[in-house]
Amino acid sequence: MSFISQNPLQKRRLERVGADDDSDQGLGSPIAVGAENGNETKSENRKKEKKRKKAKALEAKEAKENKEREEMKKLESSLFGALYAPPQFGTEVEVADRDKDAPSFFMDRSAGDGEDDFPVYEEGLSSEEGDDMNVRERKPAWEDDEEMTEVDISKVARLRKLRKEADEHVISAKEYEARLRGQHAKLNRFAGWADMDRKAPLLGLSDNESDEEGGVDDILRNNDELVVKDNAKLLPDMLGFSRLVDANAQEPSSGPINSVQFHRNGQLMLVAGLDKHLRFFQIDGKRNPKIQSIYIEDCPVYKAAFLPDGSEVILSGRRKFFYSFDLVNAAVSKIGPLTGREEKSLEHFEISPDSKTIAFVGNEGYILLISSKTKQLIGTLKMNGNVRSLAFADGGNQLLSSGGDGHVYHWDLRTRKCIHKGTDEGSLAGISLCTSHDSSLFATGSTSGIVNLYKRDDFLGGKRKPLKTIENLTTEIGEMKFNHDAQILAISSRKERNGMRLVHVPSRTVFQNWPGPRFSLHYPRCLDFSPGSGFLSVGHAGGKVLLYKLHHYQNA
Repeated sequence: MSFISQNPLQKRRLERVGADDDSDQGLGSPIAVGAENGNETKSENRKKEKKRKKAKALEAKEAKENKEREEMKKLESSLFGALYAPPQFGTEVEVADRDKDAPSFFMDRSAGDGEDDFPVYEEGLSSEEGDDMNVRERKPAWEDDEEMTEVDISKVARLRKLRKEADEHVISAKEYEARLRGQHAKLNRFAGWADMDRKAPLLGLSDNESDEEGGVDDILRNNDELVVKDNAKLLPDMLGFSRLVDANAQEPSSGPINSVQFHRNGQLMLVAGLDKHLRFFQIDGKRNPKIQSIYIEDCPVYKAAFLPDGSEVILSGRRKFFYSFDLVNAAVSKIGPLTGREEKSLEHFEISPDSKTIAFVGNEGYILLISSKTKQLIGTLKMNGNVRSLAFADGGNQLLSSGGDGHVYHWDLRTRKCIHKGTDEGSLAGISLCTSHDSSLFATGSTSGIVNLYKRDDFLGGKRKPLKTIENLTTEIGEMKFNHDAQILAISSRKERNGMRLVHVPSRTVFQNWPGPRFSLHYPRCLDFSPGSGFLSVGHAGGKVLLYKLHHYQNA
């Protein structure tokens, strides 16, 4: 019973173990592996099928696009010709096969009614000797028969600058247009590129060549007397000028400016004042760089001036001595006290145009003549009353002086004698003098602010009446100066704010727009014109040197 009862249990155990063995064998059996490989093959087939479908879709799309492209080409070819026909070698037409008498081109006259109808502007074509058929003359698009024929240029203030003569009033319309163009060319001198009628460029041509070939503006040709010449007449009333960077902007003075002067080259300027410094600046109107600064320890500078030959600078103050600065050797020399003289101050002096003589204002009416070469006293002149101002004339051969007695003296320096003495009309005490560069005119300034303008030959001939008495300033005249062509006389007063006026000498009138509401001159103490009058400098009590460009003059 035990044996029989155990057999079924063992059988069941054996079956369970066999089942486990079968399962183990099934995992690694060939049948199982084959099943897995079958599954992988099916997935790969599916992927390949998808790729084939995509490729077929792309091919179909490309075929459709190619078909549409070919249809577009056929349509364009039918409309515009065989634009896309590629060249085929070996199919060229030989020259011999052409018709030699066939024209190379033809004229399409479908736009016109006849043989001579051209869609071009034949009326505007012009030629010079048949060589310039492509140049078109510009004609006005519209002309007004009722336009004004005459213009009164004296009624409107801004048109007065168009006058060529002071008493000119009415001009023709064509002349008015020409003068307006001339004024525009004067203010905008480099706008020639905008001229459509130019026949030859100015670049690379000389003045003579450009004139011959028509390269110069008609504007300049019509009004060259008003525009391009420095010796042209300066018109009254309104002065064209502009403010530039201060001449001493890189190093302003810490005290009042007493002297400014341009060198004969027009580029170098000296500035000196009570801060005991002598400074040199290179004037370009844009930066005005400082070149050198010299400190004079024991002499506040009341006046400094170049010798006209440009070799030295003379400096003086309220001292018994004065200084000389050699520009070539950059050496400062102290001269004085003068032998035999007891002057305690040599602050006022003038230098002759020939650079030979320096005339100092002395005591008790004496004028001291110093040789600029040896710096020694070579003579003295004596006038009645005290001496207040000096001015050279006739290239340095004559000297003018004035002072407390209200007279103007003329001295001949060759004989050291007074050749003329005349009363300065309305003056109780003359404190300033100046002469024009050609010595034909001179001006006197008094303590009351009155300036008299004289013609020197008439004054020497006995005519005491001045050409003009200028009463625009009310305080004593500090400094006066003519510009190089004597068309402008600058007068100033140290005791009056903005106390400076510019006089138009030919018309004897003061320029109305100087200094203008926008610019302040502070209290002007000194002034100078550049050699070509292109620049005007004004030194004031605030330690600055104002610089202006005068538009009428082209050269510094």
